[in-house]
Amino acid sequence: MTAATKTPGKAGWRDFTKVNLKRSLILSGAGAIIGLLMAGFALFTAKGTSTLVVPPEDVAIVNQQPISRSDFYLQLKALYSVDYAQTTSEQRQSVLNQMIREELYVQRGKELDVASVDTDVRSAMVNAVEQGIAADVIASNPAEDALRQWYQQHQDAYSDEGIMTVRDLVFPPDKAAAASQALKAGQNVDAVAAQFQGKDSGRVNGQEFYFAAKIHLGDPMFAVAKALDKGQASDPLPSTDGAHVLYMADKRPPVPQTFEQAHASVLADYKKAQINRLQNGDESFFRKRANVLIAPDLRQ
Repeated sequence: MTAATKTPGKAGWRDFTKVNLKRSLILSGAGAIIGLLMAGFALFTAKGTSTLVVPPEDVAIVNQQPISRSDFYLQLKALYSVDYAQTTSEQRQSVLNQMIREELYVQRGKELDVASVDTDVRSAMVNAVEQGIAADVIASNPAEDALRQWYQQHQDAYSDEGIMTVRDLVFPPDKAAAASQALKAGQNVDAVAAQFQGKDSGRVNGQEFYFAAKIHLGDPMFAVAKALDKGQASDPLPSTDGAHVLYMADKRPPVPQTFEQAHASVLADYKKAQINRLQNGDESFFRKRANVLIAPDLRQ
């Protein structure tokens, strides 16, 4: 191979072993221009960068925040109850202006940090995050085996509400034991109350559902009442206002529901428990990655 070649149509020889300064400058300049064009295209079309072009999937760009075409169509249908093709130009323009106005106000709200001072906005943001966490659970259909296991573990929660008619009699402490024995022997309740200076406490009033009796009596006394059968009386229960004796005048205990009968409630409770588990887990994660400072008087 020779160091020089002859150029067709030209006289003489051209030596390619020597640098041609003019040709080098032209090629370098062309490469630089192409590189700048490619960089500029990438810069102005990259996601999150400023652009003068509205993408096909959007109807507008407001300070680089897109208003999606799908949201626009849904808004039109919600307002006018017709599809996009049946709407007029005025209707489309009106909805578009409303959506642009809303986006402008949302952006201004962010600038003013409205969420930090407005309780309604804060609540809406908290609810939105909670719903986002719960979305997968809400949309899922748990297996029947999982629901049956939940039902078996919480069977007491799935029954018809029981009813009881209980008398809560208060006696002087020194007469309560005798009154209790008399009631257990089957004597008339009102006669026993009169004989041993007893009176109704006023906490319960006639026939009540179990949950109402529990509220009125309190957990300790309700536990005693729940164990009594119809016609039975309790031992004296000391209290600050005297000694209480409970007498069960009538009682219909709760009737457990079958799994099939309780299926809807089991499903709702199961999903609620799953949602609480996920939300508690996310809350724990948020706390771990956050810098939370607590006042000294409220630290535990």
